[in-house]
Amino acid sequence: MNHVIVETNLKDVKLLRRGKVRDIYEVNNYLLIVATDRVSAFDVVLPTGIPGKGKILTQISLFWFNQVKDIIENHVVSADVAQFPEPLKKYKDILEGRSMLVRKAKPLAVECIVRGYITGSGWKDYQKTGMICGIKLPEGLVESQKLPEPLYTPSTKAQQGHDINISFEETVKILGEETAKKARDFSVAIYKKASEIAEKKGIIIADTKMEFGFFNGKLIIIDELLTPDSSRFWSIKDYSPGKPQDSYDKQIVRDYLISINWNKKPPAPELPEEIVKKTAERYEEIFRILTS
Repeated sequence: MNHVIVETNLKDVKLLRRGKVRDIYEVNNYLLIVATDRVSAFDVVLPTGIPGKGKILTQISLFWFNQVKDIIENHVVSADVAQFPEPLKKYKDILEGRSMLVRKAKPLAVECIVRGYITGSGWKDYQKTGMICGIKLPEGLVESQKLPEPLYTPSTKAQQGHDINISFEETVKILGEETAKKARDFSVAIYKKASEIAEKKGIIIADTKMEFGFFNGKLIIIDELLTPDSSRFWSIKDYSPGKPQDSYDKQIVRDYLISINWNKKPPAPELPEEIVKKTAERYEEIFRILTS
């Protein structure tokens, strides 16, 4: 099994922040994003890491950044530790495969979500209102059904707790019309291209979340892209509308935590070895399928 890294400690490098999964450092004019093996559920980071998870997230993001570079530029400068600035090279053992040196972009204040299928919070919304995020949908759709067209459903970024879905009109107020339209159009174009690529490999991308930012006055894609932490991947072979689908992600962890009646508040419980192993295998499987 891979060595598990749940926290990085690059002593002579300036740590800007720790996210749920990523540790972000400042290096000269760049940021260093390190994807750890931390796993969160219900907005709480668990004490147990998933071996190899950070490397898989990084490599999947790099794969997709490359696939969609004809649509939009991304923030990656290098993912090769040998090309990193001097203070970082001695941390090769930690950084290899799980880090990206990136441009410092100014992130947009909204997250860009595209839904191709009706599932998760979108399904709950539709059952109550016949809409998803204020967008009227045809009657009689069933859970996990493919939507007539991919829906763009942005949300605000919450520092704590859940993001809040907002309408496109609200993003115009936050970002201005030109940027709001660009973010929407890029998001949908990326989703459509990625879906075509994934379907050829037997995978449905049910929905995904993206982040954009400005660098030198130009909108680019940042953060991660189309990973199991930001997207729902389903097997075409097993796809069966009318019920929830089995996702290539940390659902195994969520199901376990529900089964032990954890109250979803910190501190989170340790995960049993068997759950860790199954989750690691799930991440490895989607990595192999997508990037093969």
